[in-house]
Amino acid sequence: MERRDVLKLSAVAGATGALTLGRVSFADAAPTAGQSGGGPREQTRRVTGHLPTGAPDFVYLPVDVPHGVREIAVSYSYDRPAVPEGTAGNACDIGIFDERGTDLGGAGFRGWSGGARTEFFLRADEATPGYLPGPVNAGTWHITLGPYTVAPQGLSYDVTITLRYGPRGRTPAPVHPPERARGRGRAWYRGDSHLHSVHSDGKRTPAQIAALARAAGLDFLNTSEHNTISSHRAWEGLWGDDLLILTGEEVTTRNGHVVAMGTDPGVFIDWRYRARDSAFGKYARAIRRAGGLVIPAHPHATCIGCNWKFGLNDADAVEVWNGPYTPDDEVTLAEWDNTLVAHTHGRGDWLPAVGHSDAHRDPDVVGLPQTVVLADDLSRRALQDGIRAGRVWIAESSKVDLAFSVTGERGEHAGIGERLTVPDTTQVTARLKVTGAPGCTVSFVTDQGRLYTAPLPPSGESTVGWQTTPAYAAYIRAEVRHPATTAGLPGPMAAMTNPVFLGTWGS
Repeated sequence: MERRDVLKLSAVAGATGALTLGRVSFADAAPTAGQSGGGPREQTRRVTGHLPTGAPDFVYLPVDVPHGVREIAVSYSYDRPAVPEGTAGNACDIGIFDERGTDLGGAGFRGWSGGARTEFFLRADEATPGYLPGPVNAGTWHITLGPYTVAPQGLSYDVTITLRYGPRGRTPAPVHPPERARGRGRAWYRGDSHLHSVHSDGKRTPAQIAALARAAGLDFLNTSEHNTISSHRAWEGLWGDDLLILTGEEVTTRNGHVVAMGTDPGVFIDWRYRARDSAFGKYARAIRRAGGLVIPAHPHATCIGCNWKFGLNDADAVEVWNGPYTPDDEVTLAEWDNTLVAHTHGRGDWLPAVGHSDAHRDPDVVGLPQTVVLADDLSRRALQDGIRAGRVWIAESSKVDLAFSVTGERGEHAGIGERLTVPDTTQVTARLKVTGAPGCTVSFVTDQGRLYTAPLPPSGESTVGWQTTPAYAAYIRAEVRHPATTAGLPGPMAAMTNPVFLGTWGS
């Protein structure tokens, strides 16, 4: 049985709102097959409709699910008409909420696949990756369409809902990764906290990602699927003394993405808001209540909806390097450096910089880049403490190693993320020891800009020193770069550090 919904432009009230379509009932649907004892084994409904330009971000299709349903299966499609050059075409995401409702941050969330899949199912014992297994209770469920972009001609959709009846089955208790691995005590640990698997729009399985993480020399990784937590239970047997697996989410809003790093297993963070809704602070607090860090991802990426529009006041760190180093990262790096300058003038806290691969599929490289954290042990809390404190540097691979510190005239010492508190006229020495960076140059960057640059020898191994005073440099950070490949821009990054602050300002 088919139903057609045609929505007029006047019915769409605001792009950030939500629209609820007419209810889908299975009360009089004809069964497609019988089963012993009589009664329908399977029922199907098809709903088609059209969304005009200016459609709201989320369109809810309510489905009345009767008792006795074992499985819900959904498939969908939409048209992709030709559009003028430079105009966005149609792109429509999909997900589902159960009988507990669609309230923001509510308990009804049961899965999201964005635009990565054209069909999904869920039942008590199993679900399509991106979706949560669990009982199919009677009540009103909501299939959620997310018209990400709509062509000038509008978007025509076609949704098929199939209910399958039978014994419910049992939902297995989730097995989540432990919060601690053996580690090496207080040490520098390498990790990649922004990765995607088949549980969102990635093409790799968790097992493949774990193997690639080990091959890349990583000590930890963080699950970060787009708007779903289905992967939290998918890593059983893949962690070990050599690899800590944290659970999280990439909260993918229409105004930017945020990595929720190390949230409690099974905790879902909502994404259905824009910057104009003034809701991000609430959900940043929800990430922290769940034990996670708030890390805006690729703030200046060029994909639609990827630019970060929420500001940095609610962040714990910022992803300044996303995947292979590009001009987008250079813009983010410059913006981040400006926050360091503002901090030295008493205008707010500084945000540590981190780097992640955002790897989805071959040939994306897991661990390009990787965040290297000085932590007391290899555990969720210790790693997060290290990142919050800025005890972090970023490398393009585990082949690159460095040590960076600043010392005073009397042996005073400060490392990455720390402050060397000495009088402004004190002569201080910055030292960077680098290995694994052949063909690269070393630079020291301060609030006055890039003040010193020196080439590394062909071996890529050297210790470079530079002297200044706190009166001239309120902070020093180090960069290791490859030769320039784009006119007017510095070369791609091979490694970089968070700053060492200098002087007595603010104390």
